[in-house]
Amino acid sequence: MLRGSKGGRRVWRFCDCLKPHMIGILIISHGTLGESLIHCASHMLNKRPPRLRQIGVTAQDDPVLLVPQAGKMIKELDDGDGVLVLTDMYGGSPSNIAAKLVIPGRIEAIAGVNLPMLIRALTYRDKSMTMMVTKAISGGCEGVLRVPPVFTTIQNAATGR
Repeated sequence: MLRGSKGGRRVWRFCDCLKPHMIGILIISHGTLGESLIHCASHMLNKRPPRLRQIGVTAQDDPVLLVPQAGKMIKELDDGDGVLVLTDMYGGSPSNIAAKLVIPGRIEAIAGVNLPMLIRALTYRDKSMTMMVTKAISGGCEGVLRVPPVFTTIQNAATGR
């Protein structure tokens, strides 16, 4: 909303310049992985993120028939800022579907989705597509690490030692 004056009175005008910049996110994955990732992200963020959808590909699905469905979802998610498609494994049906939808700079795709990648993508979706892709990939990679054992002097409740 912009405020100005006209003839000594205030005039309020609405404009698109105040529309929040938000890149849509579509997860295309095997089975219910996408649904589970959205559930986990919603739990961590204490709300379901807007403009986030998923398509689960099953063994019975014909991937060719899912491309138009994914395209329709992308149109619903794209509010003018683009859509990032996250898939689980490169070379699988979900990433092959995503590859058919990519329009560089507008609709981008990343394979190897995990929860850290999704959280990072959600965190940077108000930035440029290039930055969001870079941050999502780094979040996914940096989120995979070996968990060291905890060294404490507290007794283990199960063993009593």
